[in-house]
Amino acid sequence: MSQPVPPDAAPPTARAPAGTADPPESSRRDFLIAGSAVAGTAVLPLPMLSAQSGERASPQAPSTTIALTVNGKAHELDVDNRQSLLDVLRESLQLTGTKKGCNQGACGACTVIVDNRRIVSCLAPAVLYDGASVTTIEGLARGDELHPLQAAFIEHEGFQCGYCTSGQIMSGVACIEEGHAGSHRDIKYWMSGNICRCGAYPGITAAIAEVAKGGLP
Repeated sequence: MSQPVPPDAAPPTARAPAGTADPPESSRRDFLIAGSAVAGTAVLPLPMLSAQSGERASPQAPSTTIALTVNGKAHELDVDNRQSLLDVLRESLQLTGTKKGCNQGACGACTVIVDNRRIVSCLAPAVLYDGASVTTIEGLARGDELHPLQAAFIEHEGFQCGYCTSGQIMSGVACIEEGHAGSHRDIKYWMSGNICRCGAYPGITAAIAEVAKGGLP
């Protein structure tokens, strides 16, 4: 009959099979050190490995040549396949009126009109818009004459800091052209994708409603 085990007794330890000896502590330590070195090497970035081996890493991002008509002017551009239309407008064409806000398609600050449709340009891969016609905030005014919606935003104080204003105006122009500005309720619904952190929504709505009544040129 087996003897009862005291509750505070240590659990039995596993033993190696008969005829084998436990490896010495130094062997275990050497094995762990070697394993750590291998693991560390495996996660080194490729450029670092190349530098350590004396080679210079020169990754080339794939690019594509596209044609864009922006504000009535034709452009042929060699763009990185990963670039958004927003980055091409701002960095390649220096049209910085279109703003980068959240860069996730949630705030509407980067809204432009492409082939008569409003889009958030931060989520639009530029290579997919080869041959497209793009209108940005810079393309609305006629010389020194403001677009009616630009003038209405000033009259109704439809902005404070102004960061979202270009996207608000571009979306507002499209909202009117789509026939979605028949009432304040419709305007609020169809403009809901454009966020104004200053809270200038009453002025924005009033400006769009006024221009919608008179129509666009």
